[in-house]
Amino acid sequence: MMSHEESIKDSLATSKPETPRGYVTNKGDLVRLGIGFVFSAIVCAIPWVALTSVILPATLENIDPAGKEAMMGTINACGSIVALISNIVFGTFSDLTRSRFGKRTVWMIVGGIIAGLGMGAVTLVNSFVPILLLWCVAQLGFNTMLAPFIATMSDRVPDQYRGTVSGVYGAGVAAGQTAGNLVGAKLLKLEGGIDAAWLMALAIFSLIGIITVIIWPREPSNRDEPREPFSLRMLIFSFRPPKGAPDYYYALAGRTFMMSGYWMINTYLLYIAQDYVFAGVDDSRTMAADLIAKMAIITLIVSFVSAVCAGPITDKIRRRKAPVALASCTFALGAVMPLIFHSEMGMMLYAAIAGLGYGVYNAIDQALNVSVLPNPDEAGKDLGILNLANTLSMVVGSALTSVIVIIVKAATNSVEAPPMAYTVVFLIAILIVLIAAWLIMRIRGVK
Repeated sequence: MMSHEESIKDSLATSKPETPRGYVTNKGDLVRLGIGFVFSAIVCAIPWVALTSVILPATLENIDPAGKEAMMGTINACGSIVALISNIVFGTFSDLTRSRFGKRTVWMIVGGIIAGLGMGAVTLVNSFVPILLLWCVAQLGFNTMLAPFIATMSDRVPDQYRGTVSGVYGAGVAAGQTAGNLVGAKLLKLEGGIDAAWLMALAIFSLIGIITVIIWPREPSNRDEPREPFSLRMLIFSFRPPKGAPDYYYALAGRTFMMSGYWMINTYLLYIAQDYVFAGVDDSRTMAADLIAKMAIITLIVSFVSAVCAGPITDKIRRRKAPVALASCTFALGAVMPLIFHSEMGMMLYAAIAGLGYGVYNAIDQALNVSVLPNPDEAGKDLGILNLANTLSMVVGSALTSVIVIIVKAATNSVEAPPMAYTVVFLIAILIVLIAAWLIMRIRGVK
């Protein structure tokens, strides 16, 4: 009797669709899926990171330089709570959706439009509370789009190709994030560049869902897919987290810790460059923008190359767990560099080494997450919960850095953050990322 894997290989050879609903096994359609994943990853990450790492901090600094860290922590905390809830809610709703367009398509398009409108509207306000509210709207839309987007990997990509598809997706994320820092730094130096960045996000997010579903092979209708009759009880029970799935929770905790360490540093990259590397230097903001641009180019190269190579390699060696843990340790090593070299060189070494680790991590982690799913029929919800790591980690990372800076400022009686504050930030980020590696190695069901 032909095995499942053999049937997939046979399907690839004969260009016939695989039996599981939505699976794409035709080579041309697999390529289209990969292109859609990498395109969307790059295009979404550029404005998102430009805003979170450079433009939003600069916007808040223009409102209140003394309170910028506290405002940044508050916005990230509130926005991430919204993101946390919407990821689960709309991932679950997409699981339950039955339509001629399938279960994911409509949510991706609508979510992107909401995100774009929330970001673009920031150009119309100039005080903290409206910016906070609009950022929450943007987070709602972005995660309404993200949960079904990620679930598509479980729905439509056979397991033996997930490392490769996850790799190109991770390469897109890594490239887009580093390009986002570069774009943000360049826009920050332009007259009117801050407003231009928010409007760029409006245009990109409003269109990205539509463009992605056009690139992908059309999602098949799922009107005839079985589902328990809709009721309030059914809806409530749909939100239950998986039971008896320890590997799933190790993956969730590992990603949360890893990304918390990442966001501790990268959310405050502008402030780290200004107040740690160039502390006491005239025109530190311009110098910080230049440094971030240099770092972005370095990280773009190393993370993209490492991500593109890592996915196919892990498919070949059939390993996910150890490479993810090793990538976390590499990121931690990169974070040591600014402590040893308190200079531009230290930050550029951080960009190179941590960028290498982050590129590999992004390439493999999503494939690992899909491998630990306890029930593929609930991929939207369960991956939505796993994606809580992205939003929860931004809350934790941003809050930790904010609290550390505020405590050190109070202890030293300083108005501006002393360099010592960011020394503590780097140390704690390193510890958290190493804990992440240990948690990933606790997974038993995936090699």
